[in-house]
Amino acid sequence: MLVTYLEASRDLCETDSILFGAALAVCRIIGAKLPRLDALLDKVVLSQSGEQELKNVSQRLGPPIGRLICFRSGNTRPRIVRTVRMAFAGTNVSLSQPDIMQKLTERIDDLKQRIAAWGKRIRRYTERSTRFNQNRLFQSDQKRLYKSLERPMVSGMGPVPNQADTVAFWRSLWSEPVNHNEGPWTEVVASQCAGITPMDPVTITPDDVAEAVRRAPNWKSPGLDGLHHYWLKGFV
Repeated sequence: MLVTYLEASRDLCETDSILFGAALAVCRIIGAKLPRLDALLDKVVLSQSGEQELKNVSQRLGPPIGRLICFRSGNTRPRIVRTVRMAFAGTNVSLSQPDIMQKLTERIDDLKQRIAAWGKRIRRYTERSTRFNQNRLFQSDQKRLYKSLERPMVSGMGPVPNQADTVAFWRSLWSEPVNHNEGPWTEVVASQCAGITPMDPVTITPDDVAEAVRRAPNWKSPGLDGLHHYWLKGFV
């Protein structure tokens, strides 16, 4: 039965939904105890100290990046050199090797990506915490929730434009003919890209999925879909 649904699936989202439904059906058949929704929500929400820790980690990665950039620009002060050595600790990278500039660039990019990842995690936490608090407030005190959602009215400064000025402004933007400057570089780019072969459609087979999850932990925390690797291994 599951094979029939999987063969008729049109995309990854639909396949994921089918596998999640199958996993849920198996849990109900064998009588497995499923966690309550409110328990899951309480587990996801972090404390205020956790939020501050996320911000502290993101902030601690900023100064090393600046010092690595200074060293790449020729600054060899002891403090800068010490930071560079700490950044490459445990990587068998020596400051005297010929490709040290390339290693510096790679390390700087790695730290920048880490900052971006921590920043997205902080934003996800903030959004998740806001939704959670609003849901709880909706259940306990709806009046207070609606009052918190109200935004103060912002009054514009200066006189209100009349109808003729408003019509003339938008007519100048949308009704007047515009001659776009099609530079010659567009033709050069088009000619350079003419010989590029389009990428073939990607087909994900059950063998590909089995190989990808073969060494993955069975019950490690799942992603946003809530599907553990155990079910992918079992169904595939």
